[in-house]
Amino acid sequence: MSREVQIRAADAEDLVWIHELRHRVYAQELGQHAPRPEGRLHDALDGDNVYLVAARGPVRMGFVSLTPPWLGRYGLDKYLTRDELPLLSEGGAFEVRILTVEPRWRSTTVAPLLMYAALRWISSRGGRTVVAMGRTELLTMYLAVGLKPLGHTVHSGAVTFEVLTGEVAGLTQVATARFRTALERFRSVVDWQLDMEWAPGPDGCEHGGASFTAIGKDFRTLHRRHEVVAADVLDAWFPPAPGVREALAEDPAWSTRTSPPTGAEGLLSELAEARALPVETLVAGAGSSDLIFRAFGRWLTPESRVLLLDPGYGEYAHVTERVIGCRVDRFRLHRKDGWRIDVSRLASVVGAGQYDLVVVVNPNNPTGRHAPAAELRTLIEAAPAGTRWWIDEAYLGYVDLAESLAPLAAVDPRVVVCTSLSKMYALSGARAAYLVAEPATAALLRRWTPPWAVGLPAQLAAVATLRDPAYYRSCWLRTHALRRQLATGLAQVDDTVVIEEGVANFLNITLPYDGPSAARLVRECRRHDVYLRDLSPLSPQYEGRTVRVAVRDTAENARIVAAYEAALATLLPSSPSRRTPKLPAAAVAGYAR
Repeated sequence: MSREVQIRAADAEDLVWIHELRHRVYAQELGQHAPRPEGRLHDALDGDNVYLVAARGPVRMGFVSLTPPWLGRYGLDKYLTRDELPLLSEGGAFEVRILTVEPRWRSTTVAPLLMYAALRWISSRGGRTVVAMGRTELLTMYLAVGLKPLGHTVHSGAVTFEVLTGEVAGLTQVATARFRTALERFRSVVDWQLDMEWAPGPDGCEHGGASFTAIGKDFRTLHRRHEVVAADVLDAWFPPAPGVREALAEDPAWSTRTSPPTGAEGLLSELAEARALPVETLVAGAGSSDLIFRAFGRWLTPESRVLLLDPGYGEYAHVTERVIGCRVDRFRLHRKDGWRIDVSRLASVVGAGQYDLVVVVNPNNPTGRHAPAAELRTLIEAAPAGTRWWIDEAYLGYVDLAESLAPLAAVDPRVVVCTSLSKMYALSGARAAYLVAEPATAALLRRWTPPWAVGLPAQLAAVATLRDPAYYRSCWLRTHALRRQLATGLAQVDDTVVIEEGVANFLNITLPYDGPSAARLVRECRRHDVYLRDLSPLSPQYEGRTVRVAVRDTAENARIVAAYEAALATLLPSSPSRRTPKLPAAAVAGYAR
């Protein structure tokens, strides 16, 4: 097969061929359906599901159909009830359907390429579970890629199907391990025109930070930091407090060559005073991820059961599912509810679930919503005694530090509060964080903390940070004004797009159903050196349409709006609700490409 083989989303002309090929194969060749006079085969999902096509120039070779969970219905609904197949009612299953290849291409790699493309599309939309119907005579092929029978056989006309399922993480592991050589060979012959990368990230966890790739991970082109708008990570737009800069500038040669206090004792003492907490309840870490890996690795095993909010910070799913291998359930938040936690529903789920750990990020990243501390206290008090609660308060300063559950964590062995000093305090590069737990729990985690876990520059910076609360309160207040300003600018560009602010240092953009994908918007904005975050891989709740934007200063916010406007003008040039883009020279001079 030559380089011209394309894998792409179907267009209007492709759909005519797809319906004709379906008729030739499933009506005339296999006898699944009765032949139709018009020579085309349709079903009720056409127009809503997604088709991916393999083609070589004008020659179409095969296709596969995908039904995402947000449609609320599946092709399998024609054959099985939800009671017979409850997987379809759980809210996150993606259906792969009608993998079909023209007869002359059936002995080639077209079918495996389409299967891999379907897997990557589902993964890029936050999919975790796949369900499919596989013809019994092709069952060996489906089993080889990691799909497993669910015990249901479906008869349709003259064709018999097995109902199959698989976890996206497991299927991806099979694809990248068992078929690595084949995928590398495929990559060299494929023109990949889909809106996600060919291969998943090396650790399988989707992080922001692509903007640093533009700056230069080898640190040879750091001048690019003045040209790139890094709105894909939630680093503070403001500098750290003056005392931080003074502490780091006083003798940088000494602070970089000198071993810090072994257990960050000075930092813990400063934290205890600033937060009015007993020092024995505190554990320091090199950022919240350090604490997450350390604590979860001690508490959880593959037999543990964990409940995560969905959408939620992706690190928690990565550690619990992929690193430890826990059984993980999702408590789904919904756009129609304003992404707010239904506390009574959560109480019911936790009460019935016998969970070892429940994780609540509050304010939530990426929804930007905050649950009042009083509601969470009531929820925790009513929960089973054996359930531990991990409360992540990385963005709480943008609400009110008085809303912290740290005082509860200091006395209740079921509760741990984790707080990053990175995002709220402009120390993302320094990597400093702490958690609060009752003394016995904290002591165990300190025992499993390596010496010098937090570097001396980070300890110096964190201590100076805690000594200037007034500076940060003013920055947090200014952040709210900048966020509103950014939201107003984005909303004026197109009234078919939904802007959701939340309470922290970011907002979300949700594109219309008939608009471009979030991935395409992100890619287009990068042409102007503006980096945004596609939230699609975090959760199917975002339907591939939502982008997160970090709040920056006034000048960079203007560049974000300008790049967004230019991107929509390119991606949706015919919308009557869109203003003609007028890119301010000050916002784009020297940056637009």
